[in-house]
Amino acid sequence: MTDQITALSARALAEAIRTRRLSSEEVVAAHLARIDELNPAINAIVAFQPEVALETARERDRELARGVIRGPMHGLPIAVKDLMDVAGLPTSHGSRIYAGRVAADDSVIASRLREAGVVFVGKTNTPEFGAGSHTFNEVFGPTRNPYDITRSAGGSSGGAAAAVTTGMLPFADGSDLGGSIRNPASFGNLVGLRPTAGRVASARPGNAWDPGSVLGALTRDVADTALFLSVISGPERRAPLSIDEDPDLFLSLAPRSFRGARIAYSPDLGGLPLDPEVREATAAAARLASDLGAEVVEVDIDLTEADLVFETFRSLEFLDAHGEDAALHPDLVKQTVRDDVSWADGIDARLLNRAAGARTRLFRRFQSLLAEYDMLLGPTTQVLPFPIEWEYPTEIEGVAMERYYTWQRSCSRITATAMPAVSMPMTFSRGGLPIGVQFVGPYRGDRLLLEFALTWESAVGDVMARRPAV
Repeated sequence: MTDQITALSARALAEAIRTRRLSSEEVVAAHLARIDELNPAINAIVAFQPEVALETARERDRELARGVIRGPMHGLPIAVKDLMDVAGLPTSHGSRIYAGRVAADDSVIASRLREAGVVFVGKTNTPEFGAGSHTFNEVFGPTRNPYDITRSAGGSSGGAAAAVTTGMLPFADGSDLGGSIRNPASFGNLVGLRPTAGRVASARPGNAWDPGSVLGALTRDVADTALFLSVISGPERRAPLSIDEDPDLFLSLAPRSFRGARIAYSPDLGGLPLDPEVREATAAAARLASDLGAEVVEVDIDLTEADLVFETFRSLEFLDAHGEDAALHPDLVKQTVRDDVSWADGIDARLLNRAAGARTRLFRRFQSLLAEYDMLLGPTTQVLPFPIEWEYPTEIEGVAMERYYTWQRSCSRITATAMPAVSMPMTFSRGGLPIGVQFVGPYRGDRLLLEFALTWESAVGDVMARRPAV
């Protein structure tokens, strides 16, 4: 019964609870049993609180018996990424500095999830301060890829992805700066949406005008992504970029046909080195889009300034968020975070001005491209899931990676454009590892992107149904 419950979509579970075919206690208990069974090997869930979760589930059932339905996620279990506060749970940020620090209040995303009726079962693992796309830290250790536990689950939402792909959770939140939703989605055979900046508001400290870091979702199907987005999106007075649109617009998605659509295809997003199997999978995705009826046109996109944009504003974000910790506790902060902070020291007014102008040019260039085409198709990741012992890939196709996140440029270059993007499953490597592809839509075109993704999902249903045999 546990496996049957945990294999259901979030929507099916919510409906079963609402109609009392299943109780919240049964649903939560099944997922807790799945965590007990698999988490020792995978290490996706941290700050686990099974007894509190079961009592909350019983309360959700009592509420339902009184005719009270909190929202569309009433009674569903979730664990929130360990960078976001959930009142009463520790927010460790994967850092020894903050290990065990219990949050007094909910973050915006946790508050919206709570209002929707979820049951918090714990947190999901993340690298220290969310730095890098490989989930490991000295507080909780590494998160392993469920398709091969000797490999990385990606990051920084690696714990979230591993928990969802194994059925420890029906869905999960994530955050994405340089690919932290999209990379683990590709590594985990999941749907991973990086929404338009402001679609999901945040009141975290720092530069609220920067569109780089966003919040989104990791799910096993597109409709669950839409459900998740309908709950966590919406305006927030403390978030100046927040989008004032009705979140329910994501509840009426319909598959959008590829027939007649025009898709720009970039096999390597500006000449990036790719693992040969990733290159093959991306080419196969272009052929599949054509088979579905789209006009697929290979384009040569000018992304020469994207790395400047991403690296400049990323370093400034890390200086703001972690500069003090790195200065006060250098022995407790990993080298790559200290590097990011130190790179900000080399940013002067002229460089910042160049990067700001480049960001504007990139935005307008992509808006022009996506006025001519419905979407851009390219690789999500440049590599297959790599050995768990690596901190990050240091070379691809003989090309050295300059920084710890250089191997993520297939994602970070899209971040620099401010466009929404979704990673969708495509195929498996010859060694049985998932490979995703990335669709990029126009600014604020999140709904359009998900409607195309619904059609793609039907075309790769056999791939998406292939869950890990853990």
